[in-house]
Amino acid sequence: MAEDFDGKAFAAGLNTAPGVYRMYAADDSLLYVGKAGALRKRVASYFNNTPRSPRIVSMLSQVARIDVTVTRTESEALLLENQLIKSLAPRYNVSLRDDKSYPYILLTQEDWPRIAMHRGPRAVQGRYFGPYPGVGAVRDTLNLMQKLFKIRNCEDSVFRNRTRPCLQHQIGRCSAPCVARVPAVEYAQSVHRAGLFLDGRSDELTGELTAAMEAASAALDFEEAARLRDLVGSLRSMQARQYVDGRAADLDVLACAMQGTGACVLLLAFRDGRNLGTRAFFPRTNGEDNAAEVLAAFVSQYYVEQGPPPEIVLDREIPDAALIEAALSAAAGRKVLLRWNVRGERAGYLALATRNAEITLASELSSRNAQQLRAEALRDLLGLAEPAARIECFDISHTMGEATVASCVVFDAAGPVRGQYRRYNITGIEPGDDYAAMRQAIERRFRRAVEEGGVLPEVLLIDGGAGQLAQAQAALVELGVVSVVLVGVAKGVERRAGQETLIMADGRELQPGAASPALQLIQQVRDEAHRFAITGHRGRRQKARTTSRLEDIAGIGPRRRASLLKHFGGIAGLKAAAVDELARVEGINHALAQRIYDNLHGLVPPPAARPSGIE
Repeated sequence: MAEDFDGKAFAAGLNTAPGVYRMYAADDSLLYVGKAGALRKRVASYFNNTPRSPRIVSMLSQVARIDVTVTRTESEALLLENQLIKSLAPRYNVSLRDDKSYPYILLTQEDWPRIAMHRGPRAVQGRYFGPYPGVGAVRDTLNLMQKLFKIRNCEDSVFRNRTRPCLQHQIGRCSAPCVARVPAVEYAQSVHRAGLFLDGRSDELTGELTAAMEAASAALDFEEAARLRDLVGSLRSMQARQYVDGRAADLDVLACAMQGTGACVLLLAFRDGRNLGTRAFFPRTNGEDNAAEVLAAFVSQYYVEQGPPPEIVLDREIPDAALIEAALSAAAGRKVLLRWNVRGERAGYLALATRNAEITLASELSSRNAQQLRAEALRDLLGLAEPAARIECFDISHTMGEATVASCVVFDAAGPVRGQYRRYNITGIEPGDDYAAMRQAIERRFRRAVEEGGVLPEVLLIDGGAGQLAQAQAALVELGVVSVVLVGVAKGVERRAGQETLIMADGRELQPGAASPALQLIQQVRDEAHRFAITGHRGRRQKARTTSRLEDIAGIGPRRRASLLKHFGGIAGLKAAAVDELARVEGINHALAQRIYDNLHGLVPPPAARPSGIE
């Protein structure tokens, strides 16, 4: 503890309200963020004579001041703590690091809703169900939903332009609302029932379907009654197969395994009795070696962000369990139970999660050790003072010059940092000019870093030979970036892995060979850049293939576009039509017909290019 800071005196001056405390070092760097049900009691506990772990002793020796924020409730304290840990990354907090966005199921809010998997920002209006542990669980659920409720899953652009039912309708997985094969009221009922199912309210859904079946039977609508009977039977059969502990369970099972300060938290999820699979997390422990503390931090951060199920089964008791349970219950608006002494099937699932956590952690640590050895070998090969903390790699992808995309992938000491990957849509160059494309991508990436004081890599890999390397080097020199070690990765004569030649900025050429751990790391980074570039290029090319040129014509909206394509049987027939023929389509006057004709035949300049690059 800093000599001029009296922790006991500071704690004595606090009140007993709930809140968040922040510990700072003398250089004003943030050491730790914590929550408290009673600030005075919690802060004072750090400065009594209780034995401490080495990590806490080290932290307290650096504390120069403590700031507190009083909140109205313990739930607010939990939320604020989570936000501060994520935004400020304190040195001694356990933090949940996960580069992947969680998959959800989206049920859109529109006249004819669709159901689909969703990742990323919730920009589309509708209901989001989840998160799910993995994509496999989402796909299994969507497959079941389509069989039970026959809700469409096609994109809106496809839905608006259908003139006959698709294959999904023919195999009994969609009711074909695109061509009005189902009444709007009946489709809305299916959507409502799908929502009940995804909410885990299967008993309520079964009761509603049973009542509807009896009403249909009383009205002598035996066909509808039979359909509802089959649906109820499917739901009951599914529930009978997937009961847990005598009832349909809605719970998560969490187990934490540790080796030293390496940690793995394994999540096994059940929703409405259905096993949704497992997902492994590797929190950054920042020196914490107590598994209960790591698990408590995980529960606080993960469920504040994602929303908890009614029951969370843990492999051990965690600190502040009552506080966390109360805070999660308040945030969810219902009771949330934390349990750790369990028996029966729950104990079996807990044993399964524990075993998987241990195996997954061992595999991850082995991978990390191998990654560290490769990083050290790269340090020696390139003559660096320390292993590179950040490696970036650029690659260019296109098809005969079309839809050129540059990718930039980032690796740190632990491996890929997917949240910092970038793609750049390349424009304004001669098609197929890889040199110009590389230079443009490097300029855009590093100009922004120079102007905004962004982070720079220690090593920059360029997928290509001397030409691409020269363009990257010229761009860096122009921007005044001299601290980056630049390496070109040229394929061997037979383009076989292990025969790559590394071209240095000073003209030296290295051929480490397939057995070199340094080259293996370079190959890993290069292959990831290649994969990411190809994925972006294919997406851009497919968009160009599927986006109608009609969308760029002023005055043509979805309805007129659909009318034109339907009238002429597609873009080819539309292109072959004369102006007078175009004007005969409902909603198209002669002036608009002339504008359509001119645009389709290149008689007007193309629209201004949209801003390119995904920064």
